Amino acid sequence: MAHIQLDLDGYTDLPEGKVATVVTHLEMLEKPALKPIERPDLTLERAGKIDCTEYRALFKRVGEPWLWFGRLVMNDAELEATLSKPTNEFYWAVKDGEPVGMLELDVAKEDEVTLSYFGLVPEAVGDGAGRWLMNHAISKAFSRPEVKRFWLHTCTGDSPQALQFYLRSGFKPFKRSIEVADDPRLNEILDRSCAPHIPFLP
Repeated sequence: MAHIQLDLDGYTDLPEGKVATVVTHLEMLEKPALKPIERPDLTLERAGKIDCTEYRALFKRVGEPWLWFGRLVMNDAELEATLSKPTNEFYWAVKDGEPVGMLELDVAKEDEVTLSYFGLVPEAVGDGAGRWLMNHAISKAFSRPEVKRFWLHTCTGDSPQALQFYLRSGFKPFKRSIEVADDPRLNEILDRSCAPHIPFLP
């Protein structure tokens, strides 16, 4: 694994084929008061056995604009192991019989829950579905009496509205880090036209 020296007071050039984002880690230490949101057009469904192809398709629809690649770089065996892990809980936001959003919780630790993935397909964004889904996420996390912490991270590759959305939801930032990874557009895991806010460098 190659290493580069990070300049903490200036610019650091990345090797070819790499992308970098600034990551903000946020946590919620108690359940906030949630404003009820009625969405009769949406249902939340707990996913049972998940088909890898169907999962990748939804993951890509939700995350392609924001350069999500974490699950796309997994081979079938790795993805199947993740999807069947008993400490991972998967929920779909469903509209007209089709998934339009995803919510994934990691409950591996007894006293905390991680929001691993959260998002909507582009056509479902902007009409309150995100707030509806987050209410469910918070309620699911704190439905366990032993849970003292619900946390997540977002980055500068995500939607520009994401960080403020999480802050308004009641999360508080506690750490910042830098993530460097292979650009998934380079090996065509994602199309080169996606995530134009992170320009592709051929």
